[in-house]
Amino acid sequence: VQAASISITSLNCEQLTNPLGIDTKQPLLSWMIASSENNIRQSAYEIIVSTDKAGIDKNIGNVWSTGKVNSDETVFITYKGESLQPFTRYYWKVRAYDQNGTPSEWSAAAWFETAMLDASDWKAQWIGDGSKQFTRDEDFYQDDPMPLFRKSFSVKKQVASARLYICGLGYYEAYLNGKKIGDHVLDPGWTAHKKQALYVAYDVTAMLQKGTNAAGVMLGNGWYNPLPMRLFRNYNLRDYQQTGRPVVKVQLLVQYMDGTSEVVCTDDTWKTMPGPIIRNNVYLGEHYDARAEIKDWNKAGINESKWKNAVISEGAYGALTVQMQPPVKIEEVVKPVRIYEQKPGVYIVDMGKNFAGVARISVKGQKGTKINIRYGENVLPDGALNWYTTTAGHIKSMWNLTGGPGAPADAIQEDQYILKGEGREVYAPRFTFHGFRYLEIIGWPGKPDLKDIEGLLMHADLKQNGEFACSNDMFNQLHEVTLRTFMSNVFSVQSDCPGREKMGYGGDIVATAESFIYNYDMGNFYRKTVQDFINDQTPEGGMTEIAPSTGIADRGIGDGSGPLGWQLAFPYVQKQLYDFYGDKRIIENAYPAFVKQMDFINLKAINGLFHWDIGDHVALDPRAEAFSAASFYYAHAYLIAEFASILGKTEDAKKYKALSERIKTAIVRKYYIPNTGRFDNSTQAAQAFALYYGFSPDPQATFDVLLSEYARHDWHVSTGIFACKMVFDVLRENNRNDVAYRIVNQRDYPGWLFMISEGATTLWESWSYPENSSSQNHPMFGSTEEWFYRSLLGINPAKPGFKEITIKPEPAGDLKWAKGSYQSVRGKIVSDWKIEGGKYALSVEIPANTSATIYVMGQQSSVQAPAQAEYVGYENGYAMYRVPSGKYNFSANL
Repeated sequence: VQAASISITSLNCEQLTNPLGIDTKQPLLSWMIASSENNIRQSAYEIIVSTDKAGIDKNIGNVWSTGKVNSDETVFITYKGESLQPFTRYYWKVRAYDQNGTPSEWSAAAWFETAMLDASDWKAQWIGDGSKQFTRDEDFYQDDPMPLFRKSFSVKKQVASARLYICGLGYYEAYLNGKKIGDHVLDPGWTAHKKQALYVAYDVTAMLQKGTNAAGVMLGNGWYNPLPMRLFRNYNLRDYQQTGRPVVKVQLLVQYMDGTSEVVCTDDTWKTMPGPIIRNNVYLGEHYDARAEIKDWNKAGINESKWKNAVISEGAYGALTVQMQPPVKIEEVVKPVRIYEQKPGVYIVDMGKNFAGVARISVKGQKGTKINIRYGENVLPDGALNWYTTTAGHIKSMWNLTGGPGAPADAIQEDQYILKGEGREVYAPRFTFHGFRYLEIIGWPGKPDLKDIEGLLMHADLKQNGEFACSNDMFNQLHEVTLRTFMSNVFSVQSDCPGREKMGYGGDIVATAESFIYNYDMGNFYRKTVQDFINDQTPEGGMTEIAPSTGIADRGIGDGSGPLGWQLAFPYVQKQLYDFYGDKRIIENAYPAFVKQMDFINLKAINGLFHWDIGDHVALDPRAEAFSAASFYYAHAYLIAEFASILGKTEDAKKYKALSERIKTAIVRKYYIPNTGRFDNSTQAAQAFALYYGFSPDPQATFDVLLSEYARHDWHVSTGIFACKMVFDVLRENNRNDVAYRIVNQRDYPGWLFMISEGATTLWESWSYPENSSSQNHPMFGSTEEWFYRSLLGINPAKPGFKEITIKPEPAGDLKWAKGSYQSVRGKIVSDWKIEGGKYALSVEIPANTSATIYVMGQQSSVQAPAQAEYVGYENGYAMYRVPSGKYNFSANL
């Protein structure tokens, strides 16, 4: 008998659907259970894995068959079948047993494919064009044509499958028979090349042709060959990472119908020529000379007599691993809303919104015509482009900040196109990206038209996991603006801004990780973040302020490590991967690095505490710097104690728990003002830190001081990036979401809606309008997103990976309704409430194989609950119910 009421959906391997290349020998498998019925639980599961499609179709697993496993788990099941072989497709299916022990039907077959499982599976070599690296800094700023590579090869038999594995450093574009392979841009993702470089697997079966074929690769500098530009006058990226001339490694595996295979690899038989990209840099932009194009360079059958042989080169020292985080893609083509001539020959184009990407132009003109495109986030009062907020590392003459020999006086984002003079020419840069709303165009032949210019909006191709809307239109606008800001800052690292810095600052990640996760599937993205920190861990064990590291260590604690609030990103992101996705493996893999970090931090403590940090960045009140440093020390200690406990390391757990208690005691002794509830300078931030970390001997008094601080500021924020995030949690846990609502709903300075009222289309880096320094596209204040989901919708994990769920919407202010959902690893969670005529109605949806506690606001006697809901008590104006999976409606009088 089969349980017709349940079906198995959403099979994934390593949190990906049918991944084309994985390089882990024991991948993690997950699925979801779908059912239209309530109260559905999995009591057991069965997995089969096979290399044989016909076998799996008959429900036979030839490499792994678990048999019936009594378990309700559906996420991160470790593969324990026969040893996986490289370059092999494995099919798999699952069936589950419901609470009565009745099996479901087998799921549809999913698959995963292995790539290189060992370094020895690589037969390809790194190749370059043999050009020598510049020795003088100023020479890096001259024209430096990027190499093209090609290889002709023959296909004589019928092809069963073909896979291309490629890493091109810094960036690459790959072609087969004249067509671009895949839809990724700006591959591979940025890593510390001395430790790790990423390769991508492509299915190119359909791109091969019988007879002669040609593979082509175009390279760019990316992060592998950066300019020696001193960002902020001090930081030359070339001093902190492995760099080199652009290189590529390609392995093409062709498997034939007759069971044979052959491999085409990069070696010194590949041919190379300089291409039309004559300059390219992630900050300054790209120059393209269309006159230097080589017709059909990436197609079969061209004359190669002028091409020279490629040179075997040194590539990245680090391990080559499969790129698992979502690739960057062109996600939208943005049409401009206005063009005007600011002065003769200078055209300003308004794209209507701030975003990250590049411009694409379509133009006709004479050969040799040079078009310059500059990018900026706003315009000045005279209508000229304002590029001040996006100059690389603030290198600008107005501040007398210089970038070193050869660097431009003003490090403006700028692309240049030189026409070949052949009909209509279309150009978009390949190897750079910008943050902008406005373009300044100089040199256009004639007058540009709206239809001649487009914006290519790019970001990591993250799956949207959350939905939110409410009756406050300004909140909905803030939601949209924040998501646009988030998407402008996911180019393989979670960056601070897409123009000036583009770097993965730890503090910004701590402030917004949950806000990102509620909206997007950040699993593989944040796993890369954790690895980025491990890659750049300092020799003594500290974590850098930024990962990959660029040398910035502002208020750090020695050995090139960052300040504690920024180092915290390393364990903090692991904690979110565990809480939201139930990922224990990341904690296990990173634990040795965390122990090393903790040993280093402990060595640097003075009298058991820390006394310096950047602190609550961009707070308006004076920053309690030493107190926040001590708090971040405590955060590291309690997280490692928790991780040790999760991993069953009892002795470690005891040791670190004791350490965290000692730190807490020292903090209270030093920073608590007895019998007052006050901590340190008693600002909003100081009180929020004390309550968030549970330091206060008298929490109510500390909370009262926090409220009095908000009242003193007329219910406006004075906090920076950390305390903004913390205070939403503190107010939720104290059932004072009315205060949070009041703060967020302020339309004047300082506040989120002040930015919206001023016309911001992305969040600013400061509470006041940034005219000449701070970015206008910066996610660090994005913690309102977490508040929307945790407090207004009330969706929170009660156990890792939402195995158990809490739904506690806290309606506040004049809100009439809020609705939304979160796609958890176990299924979709929905919260939808409205207030009408003194009545409160709440509808929820709880995924199969989970359970939830629902909090219903209203008079205790008036609550109406469905029959399956078990009443468990009443507190602070909420009736509480336990429910199994399913859809439920509740109502109450207010």
